[in-house]
Amino acid sequence: MKKNIIIFLSVIIAAILIRYGFSLVGSIMQGKAMKNKPAPSVSVQEIENQKVIRNFEAPGRVVSKYRVDVMARIAGYLQESYFKEGDFVKKGQVLFRIEPTEYANASATAGANVKNISAQLDYAEKQLARASELVKKDYIAKAQYDQMLSNRDALRAQLASAKAQYNDANRNLGYTNVKAPVDGKVGIINVTVGNYVSPSSGALTTINSTNPIYITFPLDSSDFQSLASSDGGANKNRRVELLLTGGTKYKIDGVQDFQDNKVDVSTGTVTMRATFDNPNNELIHGEFVTVKLYANKPVDVPVAPVTAVMENQAGKYVYKLDENDIPQLVYVKTGEQNGQNWIITEGLQKGDRIITEGFQKVIPGKPVKIVSDEEMKKIKTEQVTETKK
Repeated sequence: MKKNIIIFLSVIIAAILIRYGFSLVGSIMQGKAMKNKPAPSVSVQEIENQKVIRNFEAPGRVVSKYRVDVMARIAGYLQESYFKEGDFVKKGQVLFRIEPTEYANASATAGANVKNISAQLDYAEKQLARASELVKKDYIAKAQYDQMLSNRDALRAQLASAKAQYNDANRNLGYTNVKAPVDGKVGIINVTVGNYVSPSSGALTTINSTNPIYITFPLDSSDFQSLASSDGGANKNRRVELLLTGGTKYKIDGVQDFQDNKVDVSTGTVTMRATFDNPNNELIHGEFVTVKLYANKPVDVPVAPVTAVMENQAGKYVYKLDENDIPQLVYVKTGEQNGQNWIITEGLQKGDRIITEGFQKVIPGKPVKIVSDEEMKKIKTEQVTETKK
């Protein structure tokens, strides 16, 4: 029994040794093959700086410049409405009518009072003028003249008060026509005809102005610093493009004319605002859009060809050659795309050399063969020919 176990174990050990031997031989052969395999041919480009106008994208939202609640300024029954929900209205256009009878009567009464006091004052002025001549000749007592003067002055004060009441009555009468305070688009009617309204009733409807219109958007604080650095200031009038839902570009450019005075600690962004002309009312309050904000001044930044920048789960990277022409995998951070190049914000600088073609067979830390662009074209042509065969 023991003999059988020993034989069995010996066979297993021998199998393991044979397998290890084959694996070792395979590794040696593979190593020799790798040594004999020619280094991959690559094209190399030196990183240069370019003067570019930086631009930054951010999600934005359309916001009306004015959002006005239309209120009743007097109390009364809502008698008429002169618009439909969703209509575009002009400033001063009559939207509602509150029953005017009470206020018309108050205006007429106040007007009649003004006329009455005016007539009394006119008579008192004439009497005083005659009395002034008589008192000079001592035909009437000075006390009588003073009484006439006092009466005239009292009537003047009464007339001023009556005129104020008349103006106030006319003001209230004017409020029976509820007018649009701004140009814009009318929202939902909150109070319908026939209801009793007053200043405490709340908004009868709401008007959102449409032209011009605002776009508010958050800009990352690091992008904001880059923008401020390139322009030499933190708040300049900058050109803004607008991309609508679906990627369509809005035909009119806007101007960034406002920024918040703080960084939002919860999002790490600065709230910005741009103003756009909206003559055809294409932009609607509350709509979500994409904003592209352009700096005013160009800056020198390192750029790399888009085709040379690859990406994996860890981020974007390039193959950078060291002083011995050995490629190293280097992760980079990119800004916006400028033509056929990425703007490099971190990881590369002017003078660095990166592989731009042939990097498919490159292994970090292994030698490569640097060839000219013309030679690389020939190699690619030969590869295509071989593939067709």
